[in-house]
Order: sequence, then C-alpha cells, then structure tokens
Amino acid sequence: MKILVVEDEEKLADFMVKGLQQAGYLVVKCDSGTEALNKVASENFDLILLDLMLPGANGLEVLKNMRAFNISIPVIIVSALSGTAHVVEGLDLGAVDYIKKPFDWEELLARIRTVQRIPSAGEKSKINVGELSIDLAARKVTREGKDFNLTAKEFILLEYLARNANRVVSKNQILENVWQMDFDPESNIVEVFMYQLRKKIDRGFAEQMVETVIGVGYSLKGTKAK
Repeated sequence: MKILVVEDEEKLADFMVKGLQQAGYLVVKCDSGTEALNKVASENFDLILLDLMLPGANGLEVLKNMRAFNISIPVIIVSALSGTAHVVEGLDLGAVDYIKKPFDWEELLARIRTVQRIPSAGEKSKINVGELSIDLAARKVTREGKDFNLTAKEFILLEYLARNANRVVSKNQILENVWQMDFDPESNIVEVFMYQLRKKIDRGFAEQMVETVIGVGYSLKGTKAK
C-alpha cells in the first residue's frame, strides 16, 4: 500500500513516515496542499493522510480539487481542527475518515487497515507480476504457491519494484521512495536489501525475476497484470 502523508509540521511528518514504513507501507510525504495536488496528479497512491491547515492550498481545497478532477484516492483527514463543521465538510467532500490530533498511533494504523479492507478503495489489493503475487492487505507474497517471509522493509522494496515492473529504477530512486533518504554514494543499504530479496524471491526458480542492471539500477521482470 502506497500512502501520501500531507503534513507541514516536520517532526510529526517524519514520525508518521517512520512509523508507517516500520508497519510495512510505502510512504511519500509532502508539506503543502499545492505539492499534494501535484503528487496525486503524477503518481498513484492507495491512501492519503491529509492535514487541513497547510500552506498553499489547505486540506479542504485539496479535497475539492481532487474530486473536481475525479481523483478518488481514499483520504483520511488528520487534523487538529476537530469542530463539527470541519468534520462534516471534510466527509462531504469525500474523505473516508477523520482523526483528531494528537492521535493514538495504534488507532491510526487500525483506521488505515479498515481502508485496506474496502474492496473499491484505491488500487487493487493485489499486484501480480508474472508468477509473483503481492497481497497488499494481507502483507503476503507468493510465487507458484510458495509463501515468502519478508521483513517490513523487504515488503516495501518489493512493492516498489512491482509497481515499476519491467522498468529500471536507480539506487537513488529506491532510497528516496523506500527509505526517504537523499542519495548517499557511500551507503550499500540498497545492495544489501536487494541481495536478501533476490535470495528469497528467486532462489530455487529457473527464471530470475530480480535483475541488476550494472551501473543503472534494478528491475523486477515479468508480465504485470492490469
């Protein structure tokens, strides 16, 4: 599941991103309503966690613009503005839920899981690439009936590769999208995780799906189901 966190309070945004990644989600963050609109216009997301008090376009304006352009990504409003009028307007504009700051972390995760269980919410609950099946809701990965026990970070990495199946993604892109880090030429964290992922996904199979393109990046090979 790919989540967009729209929050201008830096410490809170970083806390949410770290917690969501530890829970096994692919996360992108931005700190303004204008940037959020640009993100949803250019990338696919399964869920948006949206603050209301934002620079540029505020959260309600973001919702209005999304609905005007028929962008139906589920939205959970996360805001200190908890008056009835704000709640009603947010829900009327299409938000699926509304949680008040400060919030309980486990409650937020539970509400996210509720959205995951809605069949029509966002993209399909599964990504299939060739013989590999990734169940985003159940956090389950199988290949030819064989189950794989992936760590939370390995799952996020595989999901990112699967969403970009048959495209080569660079080390820099992986760091930005999976680890939310700027490129560090001295770090070998991507190489280590790709090695571990390849051992789990490809070992014992004739066809190798995880491909290293030397000097360029990595790719997950296979026909992606629509």
